Amino acid sequence: MEALKKKIVEEGSVIGTEIVKVDTFLNHQIDAEFLEKIGEEFKKRFADVEVNKILTVEASGIAIACAAARYFGYPPVVFAKKAAPSTMNEGFYEAEARSFTKGTISKLKVDSKFINTGDKILILDDFLASGEASVALADIVEQGGAEVVGIGAVIEKGHQGGSDRLREKGYRVESLAVIKKIEDGTITFEE
Repeated sequence: MEALKKKIVEEGSVIGTEIVKVDTFLNHQIDAEFLEKIGEEFKKRFADVEVNKILTVEASGIAIACAAARYFGYPPVVFAKKAAPSTMNEGFYEAEARSFTKGTISKLKVDSKFINTGDKILILDDFLASGEASVALADIVEQGGAEVVGIGAVIEKGHQGGSDRLREKGYRVESLAVIKKIEDGTITFEE
């Protein structure tokens, strides 16, 4: 998605050789108009699959999933919680995910009533690096007897191997912008 690449270069910034900061439009402050274009692009990429739910992780993925839901006919958006509220004390699916950016491990949880046998679930998130969050979400989907129909990321750091890992597990992965490398403050995208 050329418009996304342009926005990353013009509005984003890099920290070292691994971190891309896009908090001006995606994960701290949201450019709602641009987010609509992202949602529409996910529909184009996954137009050939049936989707009856979209799954993401709180908090950065929620806006992305909601924007995409519009283009899929408004299926429910389910988001995994990183910390279980006191109301979620039984009947949930859980999987661990390491956050590359934060250097922490979260136990992602989804109430079992939101994932059902036969559901066709599209997983969406803001970033794909090592694939930890997507693997955990796919595990949760499978615990519920549902099917992962695809995994989408707005920005993929291709040099960190997450999409390769997911494809090896048999998942379809679509990333809207794939970063090949970050060097001397410059982002190089895959074509």
